[in-house]
Amino acid sequence: MAKFDYDLFVIGAGSGGVSASRRAVAFGAKAMICEEFRVGGTCVIRGCVPKKLFTYAAHFAEDFEDAVGFGWQQAHPMFDWPTLIANKDAEIDRLNGIYIRMLNNAGVDLVEDRGVLVDPHTVEVGGKTITAETILVATGAAPFRPDIPGIEHTITSNEAFHLEEFPHRAIVVGGGYIAVEFAGIFNGLGSQVTQLYRGEQILRGFDDDVRAMLAEEIGKKGINLKVESQVERIDKVGQHLEVTLTSGETIAAELVMYATGRNPNTKGVGLEDVGVELDDKGAIKVDQFSQTNVPNIYAIGDVTNRMNLTPVAINEGRAFAETLYAKQPRSLDYTNVPHAVFSNPSVGVAGLSEARARQLYEAVDIYKSTFKPMKHTLTGRDERTLMKLIVDVASDRVVGVHMVGPDAAEIVQGMGIALVCGATKAQFDATIGIHPSAAEEFVTMREKFVELEAEAAE
Repeated sequence: MAKFDYDLFVIGAGSGGVSASRRAVAFGAKAMICEEFRVGGTCVIRGCVPKKLFTYAAHFAEDFEDAVGFGWQQAHPMFDWPTLIANKDAEIDRLNGIYIRMLNNAGVDLVEDRGVLVDPHTVEVGGKTITAETILVATGAAPFRPDIPGIEHTITSNEAFHLEEFPHRAIVVGGGYIAVEFAGIFNGLGSQVTQLYRGEQILRGFDDDVRAMLAEEIGKKGINLKVESQVERIDKVGQHLEVTLTSGETIAAELVMYATGRNPNTKGVGLEDVGVELDDKGAIKVDQFSQTNVPNIYAIGDVTNRMNLTPVAINEGRAFAETLYAKQPRSLDYTNVPHAVFSNPSVGVAGLSEARARQLYEAVDIYKSTFKPMKHTLTGRDERTLMKLIVDVASDRVVGVHMVGPDAAEIVQGMGIALVCGATKAQFDATIGIHPSAAEEFVTMREKFVELEAEAAE
């Protein structure tokens, strides 16, 4: 008779939990997974997928304008917010169904209810107690809002996907990628947007050239970016909201969205009751194999606050299953994980920022290029692209790739492969570019930007 009901019980059916459970079953484990909201998690249901659809929608306004330069007669299209919401909802419903079918087809038992740890081997879910030899926590993270007067009048990214009416004026509070992306979405769809950030520059942690370039470009598009600005209170005044800054300035809008960070979903899961250690931000502490201090309990994805990206959570889930059930121990290397910001223009990154590279290497060379995309030679639009390479002088390896401009994510994905393979600047230089394309700039940059600056200073 089996000692436990299941070999594996997963709390949270987002991308990471689904990945881990499916692979565990493929390796012979008996697995159950629970989800209290909708299968698919943050990315599929209320994150990167619907947000990317909104980003596509927001860019059409510029596309219609740009077409005139290519001989198309001026169009006067009308945007309908309810249509976008309805079509987005239909797509999310479709994806939710696909995730459920993937679990069913894999042989993973699904319970659509909240799971809470009772002891290290027992989960209470749907009014029943289930025992498992191993428990994996993959509960993700949720938007954070500060406790200030009037915060109840604001929304987060969760609610932004379900607004009944589109705002004529919107205030986005925050300077991270979610804030930047939604500022671009509201702006592109026709809102008058103000973005407020308490820091000195948006996208903290990104390369400084990327941060400065994007701030300049979104300003050109009409976003009123106010850095070093902090909200003191928010008041409901008639049909609009009034935001008061600590400087005393007031700004009115129909919508105020907070994108000031996300907290790991660890409350109410029973983690502390069974002795699982959390860090000072409430994230689950894990080792390189995603194991907690309680030997049979593991955690992956945003709830661990390591690198909060969907493909990372998926790979952490795969590595977990391979380590435990295929007896092939594997951990992730987070060094060269490519990632993107779907702002307007977009940002693509692989590897290290210049500041981080200078901390790790004795000497680095910088190659940098800014230019007007070929498309805009006919549109007349004042938009520029940035491309940047960071090279370790001692090894000649390219250790950082950065881009601000159209299709940045599509281009930098390939650069990520090169970095994982340890490509050198000489190998970049030996690669023939695709002409005419923006991407070819990454293999045609020859002059060291830092050396040119130094010579000018002398």
